[in-house]
Amino acid sequence: MAQVIRLLPSYRDRRHAGQVLADKLSTLPSGPMLVLAIPNGGLAVAAPIAESLHAQLDAVIVRKLQIPYNTEAGFGALTSFGKMILNEPLVRQLGLTGKDLDLVRKNTEKQIADRKRAYAGLIGHSNPSKKHTILVDDGLASGYTMLAAVESLRDLRPSAITVAVPTASAGAAEKVGAAVDRLVCPRIESGAVFAVADAYEDWYDVPDSEVIDILKHFR
Repeated sequence: MAQVIRLLPSYRDRRHAGQVLADKLSTLPSGPMLVLAIPNGGLAVAAPIAESLHAQLDAVIVRKLQIPYNTEAGFGALTSFGKMILNEPLVRQLGLTGKDLDLVRKNTEKQIADRKRAYAGLIGHSNPSKKHTILVDDGLASGYTMLAAVESLRDLRPSAITVAVPTASAGAAEKVGAAVDRLVCPRIESGAVFAVADAYEDWYDVPDSEVIDILKHFR
């Protein structure tokens, strides 16, 4: 039997990824829409989606809860609305105490406050109520950042929630897909090792200046 090789799509950069997603979202039912991005990388993906759908663009700030001795990794996420989602099995595995969680939350709240100051006057102008809201990020690794955004958004009573991301791990896609009305993700990877950056030819940390330029363009 011939070997079957499944080629996953890749993207030139975040804008190209957004254009691919915009094409896949073009069949959504008509009606009031809002594109809600997670900064920083999600804004660059979301801009062409909002342009294509002629929708409002706004942002929700979400920060991962960093493991105290390995700040590159996280055990959950916190949003600017105060919604916190924990990876409970990992919290138990790490042996984190209530005191540990309180300290990490306070540090994360400071990071969110810094983001709010950076984007002051540019975000939070849109009301998702009764709108089909499309949550966008540049990828899902664990999925907890997006789940926190979903839970915050649900409290604002949108008519429907779609998550649109260019790439995701299989585990994250399963968790997030079960929590929303639609998940649009052209590249879902089932391997043991996953990195969002692997889906992009040109990957870089999106600076605040780029985020601010995008937000100003849509005001």
